[in-house]
Amino acid sequence: MNGPGSDVILERLMQLHPKIIDLTLDRMWRLLDAMGNPQDRLPPVVHIAGTNGKGSVLAMLRAGLEAADLAVHAYTSPHLVRFHERIRLAGRLIPEPDLAELLQDCEIANQGRPITFFEITTGAALAAFARAPADAVLLEVGLGGRLDATNVMVPKLSVITPVSMDHEQFLGETLAEIAAEKAGILKPAIPAVIGRQAPDAEAVVRARAEELGAPLLLHGRDWEISRSAGGLRFEDHAGSLDLPLPALPGAHQVENAGIAVAALCHLGQGDPEAAVSRAEWPARLQRLYGALAARLPEGATLWLDGGHNPAAGAALAQHFAGERRPLWLILGMIETKAVEAFLTPLAPLVAGAFAVPVIDSAASIPPAVLARRAAAVGIPAEPLDDVAEAIDRAVAQAASPPAVVICGSLYLAGQVLRQWPAS
Repeated sequence: MNGPGSDVILERLMQLHPKIIDLTLDRMWRLLDAMGNPQDRLPPVVHIAGTNGKGSVLAMLRAGLEAADLAVHAYTSPHLVRFHERIRLAGRLIPEPDLAELLQDCEIANQGRPITFFEITTGAALAAFARAPADAVLLEVGLGGRLDATNVMVPKLSVITPVSMDHEQFLGETLAEIAAEKAGILKPAIPAVIGRQAPDAEAVVRARAEELGAPLLLHGRDWEISRSAGGLRFEDHAGSLDLPLPALPGAHQVENAGIAVAALCHLGQGDPEAAVSRAEWPARLQRLYGALAARLPEGATLWLDGGHNPAAGAALAQHFAGERRPLWLILGMIETKAVEAFLTPLAPLVAGAFAVPVIDSAASIPPAVLARRAAAVGIPAEPLDDVAEAIDRAVAQAASPPAVVICGSLYLAGQVLRQWPAS
């Protein structure tokens, strides 16, 4: 293809709608109709919503299906380093010529009308999946569910990971309201695997499923996952499976593994053991090595995590609760996140923190402001301009080789991985 590269087209597409997030399906339906409705020609789809764990569950499903020699398309967001990460065709990142051509097709079909960046790029992903053969499509919801741009097809299976507070300005001020938006992906008569939910959220999901006649596979009723002596034990009505511990670090990945295995068992496809043991998912409690980690002394560790809501803060705190090294945070967050609620679970564990800017977001909280907000929940923090400098300062101030965690934003995580790609 001769023409502009994907980066040039993506930059143009950013200008088509003044709001980054504007939840409605009207623009999406218009675009898909102009493109010949690719959403109606997809391989069997697993549609995944929830607050935390969507990406980890998708990564596990992909690992399990691909281990059984199945071709899997996958759509995730946001990307960390390059947009191409969002679209996998039969296991591989979409090639640049294909992406540029698809984006140009979407741009022509849209005819310059208002549409959000996520909507038009989701259209490109659906068109890519419709054109290339595969055994399955794994489709991650961007935000919410009911009005998300991905909610335009009838899946083979729906999945809802645990629902918690996040994006309240778009999804609602209560857990029940947010759960109703997530439950918006349920479809008449289509089964759904449901992860562990708070009672308020579960009640909403169950009520919506009953309205639609959507069979539910509920955690705690239809399946269970637990730690065993040597790994995990999954149990459902068909029996039990002994599995290894998840390759993805963090105690919360046990629950995500249960969701993925329940989905594979329902589908009757894939390798549950490979799903748990082979999944990879960057910037989710990712141990960093390479040039950035080389700034730390022997015995220290460096971690990267893009979590940014209260549940993510609690998961980080649970993971580092037994950490013997002094724990230091390098923190960057954006204005729409609940800073205090994210940091409160971590406060008893943290020796100190440095607040840094999230360069890739106009909504970045200024480091001085973020440092004050961290201090308000009991985390002594200083503002700095640079992640590398923050690592050096943490090493200098720590009483012994520390565990340093860069956290608070997927945008910050992407910034780190771009600047230090060997990490």
